[in-house]
Amino acid sequence: MKKPRVSKPIRVGSVIIGGGAPVSVQSMSKTDTRDARSTIDQIRELEDCGCEIIRVAVPDQQAAAAIAKIKRGISIPLIADIHFDYRLALAALAGGADGLRINPGNIRDKKQICKVVAEAKTREVPIRIGVNFGSLPPGKKPGRSIAGYMVDTAMEEVRLLESMDFGLIKIALKSFDVPTAIEAYRSIARKTIYPLHLGITEAGPPRTGVIRSATGIGILLYEGIGDTIRISLSSHPREEVFTAYEILKSLNLRQRGPVLISCPSCGRSEYDIVDLAVKVSNYLNSIDKPVKIAVMGCVVNGPGEAKAADLGIACGKGRGAIFKKGRIIRTVSESGYLRALKDEIENL
Repeated sequence: MKKPRVSKPIRVGSVIIGGGAPVSVQSMSKTDTRDARSTIDQIRELEDCGCEIIRVAVPDQQAAAAIAKIKRGISIPLIADIHFDYRLALAALAGGADGLRINPGNIRDKKQICKVVAEAKTREVPIRIGVNFGSLPPGKKPGRSIAGYMVDTAMEEVRLLESMDFGLIKIALKSFDVPTAIEAYRSIARKTIYPLHLGITEAGPPRTGVIRSATGIGILLYEGIGDTIRISLSSHPREEVFTAYEILKSLNLRQRGPVLISCPSCGRSEYDIVDLAVKVSNYLNSIDKPVKIAVMGCVVNGPGEAKAADLGIACGKGRGAIFKKGRIIRTVSESGYLRALKDEIENL
């Protein structure tokens, strides 16, 4: 894994982004922001899942007016997602938003952007320049790649903000197309020291969206690029938070909650290991300690193949072995596999 890119730290509410801080996990509420109560309830649920920064859509003044109430009901920083109307950004700032996301593709009047930047500067609120493949402004030069034009668009906005002596900036260059997103992020990482927000936009439902997101974001993180991430899935946002942490855990960048090592099963298995793995996975959802648990389908090889696990079970026909760090500590009957493993996990 490559050395992390050096980026300028900024603060979004209580969370530091960049400057060597841990890669933070974001999500976006999927409620109607104008309904403050349901939005607060969903954000609190995400807080319990480990979400560290939340973004809310601000489609109109009523939604902007709800930000103050939402802020009072939650514990994590709130970012207002602004499109088209700069006045919504001003209203969100007045409501106490901890950050703004603006899209240069749909707020093109520089005078309007300057008004927003001036107010954000007064309040010391950072701005994310969020460039999306699907909403780029016109003006791409012939022969210029989409990724290159995304970078050009972002850097033009960066220069505008810098011209106002504003440096509380983070940048996102999102695309559904994974190679385009990777190319864009690699390029801008060489051009600026501002922190980068990673995402593969509109990635789809979990079955495909998780793979698309993990591929694009995982490659960039492995290369040391990225300071904060959001997974975009067509599902409940808790799935976004869960996926984000699994990506970070797989690269040893963050540890939150258990890691499950499980055998895929094969013709040698004499027990329904898939069913047991699902049950153990569901049980682990209630645990927030960073432990590694293994569910293996072979008594002979299981402990050795899962030496990295803090605790595990190797299942055979009739009897299985519970092991810690590859060392067998007890044997259990087939009917008691799940219960025995739960007991040992609780003893940890």
